[in-house]
Amino acid sequence: MRSAFSAALTRLGRDNSDVLLITGDHGYALFDEFRKACPDQFINAGIAEQNMVGMAAGLARLGFRPFVYGLSAFVPIRVVEQIKMDIAHDDLPVILLGDGAGFVYSHLGPSHQSAEDIACARSVPGLTVLSPGDRYEMTACMDLAYDLRGPVYMRMGKADRGDVHSEALPPLVVGEPIRIREGPTDAPALLATGAMLTTAMQLAEQHGQMAVWSVPTIKPLATEAIAAIARSSSAIIVMEEHSVHGGLGAAVTEIVSEVAPCRVLRVGIRDRFSSHCGSYDYLLREHGLDLASVKERVDAFTAAV
Repeated sequence: MRSAFSAALTRLGRDNSDVLLITGDHGYALFDEFRKACPDQFINAGIAEQNMVGMAAGLARLGFRPFVYGLSAFVPIRVVEQIKMDIAHDDLPVILLGDGAGFVYSHLGPSHQSAEDIACARSVPGLTVLSPGDRYEMTACMDLAYDLRGPVYMRMGKADRGDVHSEALPPLVVGEPIRIREGPTDAPALLATGAMLTTAMQLAEQHGQMAVWSVPTIKPLATEAIAAIARSSSAIIVMEEHSVHGGLGAAVTEIVSEVAPCRVLRVGIRDRFSSHCGSYDYLLREHGLDLASVKERVDAFTAAV
């Protein structure tokens, strides 16, 4: 997925001289192709994320289209005030890229594990929030982010979990989930975003009768699309590598509670920090987001529906 991100960014930079890449001293090898193709469109702002966002806002006012890259623990978490006041308040076309969301930087501890970025970004007025699940969604999200011409935060999670789609996607419709797998109306539907999309597909294959929807656009989220899924399913199971507070599960629950009541199971990170450092797979197990743990929760939930 990171390779698709790099390729899409390089393509956009080659085709559009207003595209700038600003990084907070991260992503060296990732941007080799971009720096070679667009050497005058690359800025390393150093380890100064707040200043970097302010710089991007100023460049956007001059007519540039900045892509601002950092770890999601820092972009958006460290720079929420600057995103709010420098970018979103004036609806500037800055695209914020938060890499390593969730437990990707597992060994570095809670300071680098970002489980609250969606919640923070969702609460900023006018900020679109994207969360691609594989390389095809990444390419489509990059094109969408550029075309929106407004403030965007894109969450980038685990990059090597494999493809869910088999070919390039048509242009994304903002807020609309993508149906990946059909399912009967008397079974729950799985809604997943980011790195948990692969787990959702594995779970659906084991159960045999579950629809799967990918949600690459978390904000705005199309009310009628979510309501239609709720009405055509016995329940909804939302899966995300993010806190259960303020993420996709919360957004779905808010919608269905108002327009199409149904049971919702939120599979995400509970209200706690990691107890130990370890590998990515270890942290998924610790927080109950590995396939076996998720299946256990889903089995108990579906038995009660």
